[in-house]
Amino acid sequence: MNKKVGNRKMKWILYGLLLTVVLYFIIQGIRCIDGLHKARNKLNSCKTSTAFLSYGPMIYVDSGKGEVILSVHGIFGGYDQAYDNVKNRESKNRLLAPSRFGYLGSAVKDEGTPKEQAAAFNELLDYLKIEKVFVLATSAGGTPAIRFALDYPERVKGLILFCSAMPVNEKPESFIEYQAPPELLLSDYAMYLISPLMPSLMGMPASTVNSIQPVSERKAGVILDGSLTNPDMERNFEQYPIEELKLPVLILHSEDDPVASFKKVKDVQHRFPNLTLVSFPDGGHMMTGHAEEIDKAVDDFINRYK
Repeated sequence: MNKKVGNRKMKWILYGLLLTVVLYFIIQGIRCIDGLHKARNKLNSCKTSTAFLSYGPMIYVDSGKGEVILSVHGIFGGYDQAYDNVKNRESKNRLLAPSRFGYLGSAVKDEGTPKEQAAAFNELLDYLKIEKVFVLATSAGGTPAIRFALDYPERVKGLILFCSAMPVNEKPESFIEYQAPPELLLSDYAMYLISPLMPSLMGMPASTVNSIQPVSERKAGVILDGSLTNPDMERNFEQYPIEELKLPVLILHSEDDPVASFKKVKDVQHRFPNLTLVSFPDGGHMMTGHAEEIDKAVDDFINRYK
C-alpha cells in the first residue's frame, strides 16, 4: 500500500514538473512574440540612413552636432545598439552609429574580417566627408575599432574602449576558434528560453534579451563575430602591433566584468603607449551605476584631444 502511495506521489511530482516546463515554454513564447513586436517598432522609429559603399549598403544613424564619435557596437548589435551606447552625448557630439557587417541590413565586404570592417569604416567616413573621429567601441566592437586605429591612425583623434575586447600580451599557443553562442541558439525564441541564465553566463540582466531582437536580422553578424572578429587578435597576433598605436586611448572597464575580463586589461595595458585607464570595482559588463563617472571621463578625454 505504501509503495502504491509512493508511486502515485512520484507520478504527480513528474506531472507537476512536466506542466511547469510546458508553461515555461508557453510563457517564454508569448514574451518572445511581444518582445519581437516591440523591437520592430523600436527599429522602425530609428532615423537611419544608408551609405551605398563600393561593396554594398551600410545602415547607420547620424545625429547630433560637435566632435564626431564613431560608435562601434558589440555582438548582437546593430545601428540601434551603437546609437544607444552613446545617445546620452547627442547634445555634445555628432554621433555616427553604423551597423557592422551582417547586422540589421549592412552588407559584408569580402570575408568580413576586422581588417575589412576597418576599411569599410574608412569608406563610410569618405562617403560622409568626415575627416577625423573619436572611436568608441563596446565589447566585441573593440577588435574592429583597434584594427581601424592601427590601419587609419590619421582618421582617429582618440580611441575609447568601453568594457571592450582586448589584445593579448603574447601569441597564445591555442585559442577558441569560435567565440559566440552556437548557431542553434541564434533565434529569438531560443534566446528567451535561456534568458534567465544571462546574468550568470554573460554578466547582463535577463532583460537584455529584449534589446537583441530581432535575432534573425543579427544572426549573420553574430556568426561573423564568433568565427572572425572575436578570435582575430589571438589568431593574428602579429598583425596587432599595439605598441605602434601612438594616438590617445581611453579604457573604461569594470573589474568584475564576467565577459571581457579585467585581467586582460591589466595584462596588456603596458602595450598602449598613450593610455588613460579608468576602472570601476563593480558594474559588470555594462558598467551599471557609473554613468556619471563614465560621461565625465569621456568629456575630459574628448576635450583634451579634440
